[in-house]
Formats: sequence, structure tokens, C-alpha cells
Amino acid sequence: MSLIYWYTKIHKFILKVHIMKKPSEIQKYTNTLSILFAEDHEELRISTSNILKSIFKTVDTCHDGQEALDQYLKYKQENNTSYDIVLTDIQMPKMDGIELTKNIYKENPEQAIIVLSAHDDTDYLFKLINLGVEQFIKKPIDYQELLGSFLNVSKKIHTKKALLPQNLEIHLSQNISYIKNSKSISKNGENIYLTKFEIIFLEFLSEEAGKVYSNEEIVSHFNNLKEIIDSSNIRKLVSKLRKKLPENSLESIYAIGYKLVPYTAK
Repeated sequence: MSLIYWYTKIHKFILKVHIMKKPSEIQKYTNTLSILFAEDHEELRISTSNILKSIFKTVDTCHDGQEALDQYLKYKQENNTSYDIVLTDIQMPKMDGIELTKNIYKENPEQAIIVLSAHDDTDYLFKLINLGVEQFIKKPIDYQELLGSFLNVSKKIHTKKALLPQNLEIHLSQNISYIKNSKSISKNGENIYLTKFEIIFLEFLSEEAGKVYSNEEIVSHFNNLKEIIDSSNIRKLVSKLRKKLPENSLESIYAIGYKLVPYTAK
């Protein structure tokens, strides 16, 4: 058997001991979170993913950067939210960790990313630091160090969620609501699929439900996110979005703009 096999077996044992010693300190922060893990080395990917599954609620693994990006976009589309954490190697086939990070930050600038790096990855590290990555783990992986990173990142995620406004749900009808923190439409507890532009549009209008946002404000908001759109595109967007929303919940004010109308029980 290879050295990497025995190396990962030993560190897996060390990690289990560490978790047994402090289960509440680690798992109380991670057991509700999701993680995407990208690593091209098969044995390392399998052994590490087994460890991740013992502390995270959702674990998805990929063997190269392109597969990881595809999985990231798929997860976001299906769940109307991003992974809580992305753990990625740097040097991978098809797409390296730098390009993967760039693409993920385009989708979610606040995404928590932890990067695995070899000793000769110095040039790559500077590029990733400039992109905004703060968490790095050197290879060979010290699993206690990795656990420490998970603990720090997970605490930040929970703190951020705790600081979110309490009014996170805007009722649009008796059984349909806009959920602000997940940027999704829920109908009887089931998510309704939204496109990227629909998510951006609803997120903007939900900042102050009932307020009329002008066409100029909406276009400016999209442009600030590096998304090109004009008034005619907005009309088409609204037309398609209305098919997913309750009647009269998305109101247009002629020649001015749009507003999201909260449901009021009669």
C-alpha cells in the first residue's frame, strides 16, 4: 500500500481522537453546515471526505476544478443558496484552485473558502490572498489544523447568521413566501426555482417591501453587480417572474418602477 494511504489512515485516527475529546466544540458549529471539497488525489480525497462526513451535514466531493464549479452552480440552483464552506486544492486538472476561487467569488463574494496548498505553491498563494482567501492549510494535511480552520470559519458563519435581521420572511400569499436569508421563494415549504437575475431582482426589492424602486435604481443595482441589464430586460424578467409569484405580489408602477407587495390577511 502507498505511503499516502498509511499517512491518511494515521491522521484519520488522530482526528477521531481529537473529535472524541471535543465533540461539542467542533460539531455544534459544523453539523448543520454544507461543504464542497475539491481534490484531485483520489486516496486523499476519499479519506478526507470520510472525515468531513463525520462533522458536516452535507458533503460533496469533486476531483477537479471544473467539476467543482459545475457542482457549486448545481447546488446553488437546486437550493437557492451556496455551500457554507468550500475546501479546495490548488493544483488540479481542467481548472485549478485559483480559477475555481475566482468563479465562485463571482457567484458569491462572501463565500467561505479554505485552500489546501503544497510547499511550492507560494506564487499561487499570493494570487489567492489578493482574491480575498484568508484560510490556508499546508500539505501534507495536519488534520488538527484543518479542524481548527473549520471551527473558526463555522463560528463566523453562525455569528453572521445570528446577526441577520429577524424579519427574514416576507409573506406574498397564505402559502408562498420570500425567504430573505436564502434568497428563495417557498411554496408550502418547497423551494421554487429562481434564475440568477430573478434572485438579484427579488433581493433588491425585498430590502424594503412595499417601497417603489425606480427602473433607474434597479438597473444601477444590477450594474453594480457587474450584470448588464436595461429597462426592456427588466420588463421581460418581471413577466417571467410573475408566473412564479402570487397574483398582485409584484406590482408595476407605470413609467416609474416596481415594488414587492407583502400579503395581508383579509
